[in-house]
Amino acid sequence: MHLVSFRLNGDERSLAVEPRRTLLDALRVDLALTGTKKVCDMGDCGACTVLIDGRAVYSCLTLAVDCDDRTITTIEGLGHGDQLDPVQQAFVEADAYQCGFCTPGQIMSITALLSETPAPAEDEIKRAVSGNLCRCGAYPNIVKAGQRAAELAAANGAPPTNGAASTNGASKARGARKAGAR
Repeated sequence: MHLVSFRLNGDERSLAVEPRRTLLDALRVDLALTGTKKVCDMGDCGACTVLIDGRAVYSCLTLAVDCDDRTITTIEGLGHGDQLDPVQQAFVEADAYQCGFCTPGQIMSITALLSETPAPAEDEIKRAVSGNLCRCGAYPNIVKAGQRAAELAAANGAPPTNGAASTNGASKARGARKAGAR
C-alpha cells in the first residue's frame, strides 16, 4: 500500500492505495464519489473524465499513486452548494443529455476547454469532447451547451472551473488523456 495525498475538489485528502489502483476506482470505491462513471474501463469512452491540475484526463487510465501532490476535480467539485457551475447550468438549459451517463465526462471536458479558451469556436468544442462518447447521440446539444457555458461564464465574469484553472492546457490534455498522461 502507498499513501497518496492530493487536493480533491478543494479539500486535502490522503488515501492508502495499492500501486495498481486506478484513480477511477479510488474515487468511486474508496472515496464514494460516483459521479465519475465507470463504463469501458479502457480509455475509450470518456465517461470517467476528471481534471488533474486543470487538465482533462481519463481516470480509468490514471494510477492513483500518480496523483500524489496533484489537484483533482471531479463533477462533484463543480458548483457551490445548490448553485450549478456555468457548464452544468448550460447542460440543463441546452438539454445536452438524454440518459445522462456520459454527462459528467462531457462537462469535465468542456470545463477544461473553457479554462484555457473562454470563448471557443464550435470546432474547438467538438474537439474538446471528441474523446467522450454519447450513445444517445446528444452531440448537437452538447455543442450548444459548450457555447452557452462560455456565455454564462462571461456573464459571471469568471471561468467555469470553480478554481480548477488549467496549468498545462486543455488542448494538450485531449491528446494525453487516452494515455493517462499528466
